[in-house]
Amino acid sequence: MIAEQLMQKPTDPAVYATSNGVPYTHHPYGAQTAGPGGPLLLQDFHLIDDLSHFDAERIPERVVHAKGGGAHGYFELTDSLSDLTYARPFQSVGYKCPLSIRFSTVGGEKGAADTLRDPRGFAIKFKTDIGNMDWVFNNTPVFFIRDPIKFTRFIHTQKRDPSTNLNHYTDSTHAWDYWTQNPEAMHQVAYMFGRRGCPHSWAQMNAYSGHTFKFINDKGEMNYVQFHVIADQGNFEGFTEEESHIKAGFSPELHHQDLYQRIANGKYPSYTCYVQTMTPKQAEEFRYSVNDLTKVWPHKEFPLRKFGRIVLDQNPTNFFAEIEQLAFSPAHLVPGLEPSNDPVLQSRLYSYSDTHRHRLGANYQQLPTNKPRTFDSNSGCPFLAGNFQRDGFAAFDNQGYRPNYMSTSCPIHAAGSDPTKYTNGLPPKEDCKFHGVVGKAAQDKYTILQAEQAKRAHEEKIWLKSYDYISGFSELDVEQPRNLYKKVFSDQDRKEFIENISGHASTISIPEVKERVPLMWGLIDPELGAAIAKNLEVKYQPLSVEEYIEKVGVSATH
Repeated sequence: MIAEQLMQKPTDPAVYATSNGVPYTHHPYGAQTAGPGGPLLLQDFHLIDDLSHFDAERIPERVVHAKGGGAHGYFELTDSLSDLTYARPFQSVGYKCPLSIRFSTVGGEKGAADTLRDPRGFAIKFKTDIGNMDWVFNNTPVFFIRDPIKFTRFIHTQKRDPSTNLNHYTDSTHAWDYWTQNPEAMHQVAYMFGRRGCPHSWAQMNAYSGHTFKFINDKGEMNYVQFHVIADQGNFEGFTEEESHIKAGFSPELHHQDLYQRIANGKYPSYTCYVQTMTPKQAEEFRYSVNDLTKVWPHKEFPLRKFGRIVLDQNPTNFFAEIEQLAFSPAHLVPGLEPSNDPVLQSRLYSYSDTHRHRLGANYQQLPTNKPRTFDSNSGCPFLAGNFQRDGFAAFDNQGYRPNYMSTSCPIHAAGSDPTKYTNGLPPKEDCKFHGVVGKAAQDKYTILQAEQAKRAHEEKIWLKSYDYISGFSELDVEQPRNLYKKVFSDQDRKEFIENISGHASTISIPEVKERVPLMWGLIDPELGAAIAKNLEVKYQPLSVEEYIEKVGVSATH
């Protein structure tokens, strides 16, 4: 398979040149020597420059989600959400904006096979006309953790052992040692070891925010929301364990190839966008914490509301420039959409941009694939963006002569902050809004305090369902994975699930850890625990949640 553009046998208008743009009149494969057969000359800039650039071609791979591919397309609003939010993209039916998508495995390295058993990342960069909005989702509605600092420790167990250099597909000891000590991960692990862990195609894969976000409307009313992006290409399908292994050996780039060919052949993947909503009162009365990333919102209580569609209709012309350099962050939001107090989400708001600065440099937002349309004066966007960030490596757009502070000689303007004065989600432009001195009496502190106290009263009710420092495991954490296994999985799903868990856990090197695996799954269903124990050839006795905690060991919290 080659690029669809090359299939058309295009004529290249370029003249071969050196990196400084000078035409090179010799053979591109030649080198300067001190006479035929003589030593190479240091003056051969073409050769030295080429070798030096080659040495620096690779950038650090992503610490997680290293293996992935993607495409471009567009978002279209099909149903207005203006009653829920004043966010620009969700106001008028028919609103469209370009977007870029990247699909990925979580733990797999850059050269890993596409079909490895793993959750899948599903990240979307909406290039709206008021700036970029990123949705950094997964193909499962929950995740392994709800305590932020556990993330780095958990990912370590999915990567290579620091001594043996083996990953968890070869020796799963660390993975199961972690999961059995942190059994709130059970819900996500149940998804991962079902068919969703080895999807057939990115085009048939759904995406979920997992995290709770907030919609704010122009009246200042807040609703909690979770997003669902559902594939239109039929019901979700996944490979069996055996099929995924065969594909990994014979077609390790299966998902990349499938997506590219679908788009090249005009069979554009599409997805329908939905939102679940929850009022603050419902959140206060919800059985689980609204900030708990290991739980789902039941659809019967919080039905899906359709609002848009996504269509992928353009393959990348250059994969590295357009997909590998794509940089997403859940902190990239537009007014009217805000993060919740989910502690894992709050930590991600920081860590994503931090890793991009390490991987791509401080000016990663200026790369063409990431650059917001609003920084381009010819984009047709309703305003031109500017700020005071300057310099650093690869400053492609250093904003010319614009002062890099609040200047009175060349004042920068501001957007209005009152949503009631927005027009179709667009804020009014306010000239010289923040120039001058901020006086002590410039703001009505009492009014602000009242509003903040009202917010705090609700937040405190929500916090009562959360935990200090580190969350604790209880029967509440078993309910949803139990329902998934017993009520959602079919008989065939359950059979495959037992085989998948047993096969992966069979590589555990430490007997004590292997014995804990059926004990943990026995919390969902004693027969499930017994079946896994039989396959692993370890002893088993059904335990209650309290007995399981005592068996594994009670951890101190401080």
